[in-house]
Amino acid sequence: MIITNDIKYVGVNDHDVDLFEGHYIVPEGVAYNSYVICDEKVAVMDSVDAHFADEWLANIKELLGDKAPDYLVVQHMEPDHSGSIRAFMDTYPSASIVSSKKAFTMMANFFEGEEYEDRRVVVGEGVVMELGSHALNFVAAPMVHWPEVIMTYDSKDKVLFSADGFGKFGALDVCGETGEEDDDWACEARRYYFGIVGKYGAQTQAVLKKASGLDIQIICPLHGPVLKSDLGYYLGLYDTWSSYGSESEGVVIAYTSVYGNTKKAVELLAEKLEAKGVPAVEVTDLARDDIAEAVEDAFRYDTVVFATTTFNNGIFPFMREFIESLTERLWQNKRVAFIENGSWAPVAAKTMKAMLEGSKNLTYCENDVKIVSALNDESRAQLDALAEELAAAYK
Repeated sequence: MIITNDIKYVGVNDHDVDLFEGHYIVPEGVAYNSYVICDEKVAVMDSVDAHFADEWLANIKELLGDKAPDYLVVQHMEPDHSGSIRAFMDTYPSASIVSSKKAFTMMANFFEGEEYEDRRVVVGEGVVMELGSHALNFVAAPMVHWPEVIMTYDSKDKVLFSADGFGKFGALDVCGETGEEDDDWACEARRYYFGIVGKYGAQTQAVLKKASGLDIQIICPLHGPVLKSDLGYYLGLYDTWSSYGSESEGVVIAYTSVYGNTKKAVELLAEKLEAKGVPAVEVTDLARDDIAEAVEDAFRYDTVVFATTTFNNGIFPFMREFIESLTERLWQNKRVAFIENGSWAPVAAKTMKAMLEGSKNLTYCENDVKIVSALNDESRAQLDALAEELAAAYK
């Protein structure tokens, strides 16, 4: 793939991975992106997962022939990007490695004490490295999403190499190379962002502020497609996500149900909301659906209804995992309602509300629903009242 006349793609696609970072389902695989800047000095931007070292080095060889790269720039030390550093340095013994001070400390941990003391170039915020006509401007991006991260701006071609920022699940031979299909990009980029970077909104905001001072024409992330058109769309989404704003109007109903009675209540509420013209209604079964997608939707939409049974004097495990996944990512600025079920001592609503106490700017609905074993006239009336309250917010 040609990014510009001087910048070429040498990354790889991984269709063998079942869980990204041991956690996230990636049915369409994932790309480990790497780029080469060809100038008087040649810089390779990041390596790839160790399982693909041979393929990656072959890509570099095919591009450069017998010419040896001068630099390997390491923006991020997570193993899916740093795993082939040693193979590269062994293959190109004249090359130097360029990274942040913290990255070299991590390098020693990953590679049994190896810090490449005699071949390293330490860079940080504001440092500029000249390749010839290209100048690499380094931008510190700590905790987006590891502490050692740097991003790199090429002032000639106006390219931002954004490390894990603006990344997306999906191999490039599946998701396409240009990122022109915005809806497709946002879906998996949103799940990626909130799953991996979501806790670090303040740090992402700080990097976006730095980026606003740069003339960026192309974004080259370490996962997913290269972004070349309508960059305001992508930057705008990142601004919304990292400031914990709601991207869309709508209600997410996240539930667990043991014998189906809570599920019946959820389905009835969803029908009522749709009939009342609520812009979007998303229902997710936390025991069966991908929790990462449920987390994505809970951040995307402005309202979440939590529906679950009392379990061991608390709440059902999948609901507990869901709420913890939200709170540890600093979920905030939402409208919230509860549906609880319990046959003799229902405490689910109380438990869920307590778990959310640390979340900022939550607006709790006046009407919650209490089911004792199964729906009856009283709990149906409560559902009616909740549906009316939720729908009123969109009128």
